[in-house]
Amino acid sequence: MTVEEGAPGAAAGFVRACALSELEDDTPHRVELGGVPVSVVRTGGEVFAINDVCSHANVSLSEGEVEDCQIECWLHGSSFDLRTGKPSGLPATRPVPVYPVQIVGDDVLVSVTQES
Repeated sequence: MTVEEGAPGAAAGFVRACALSELEDDTPHRVELGGVPVSVVRTGGEVFAINDVCSHANVSLSEGEVEDCQIECWLHGSSFDLRTGKPSGLPATRPVPVYPVQIVGDDVLVSVTQES
């Protein structure tokens, strides 16, 4: 899903990624925002946006599982904290970018121009 700039009620730099109602708990939802692959995840009552590319193996994180506010890369098992992007163990050693999220009504807005 590719999203264009601007959404009603969006702060500067934020674009609509998806509807909140589209997100299933602990199930990554892949979108592309301005050419940036992003995994949007609702877990523990919060919504997070993290770059969808594993820093170790260059594969899609949205194909992995979510548990305890971490997303696991399906290929080699590295997990990344959805709040910070930091890996919790090998083989990944570099974090992946995380992005600010705003909820406006049923819209999930993400800014890929700002990293958290």
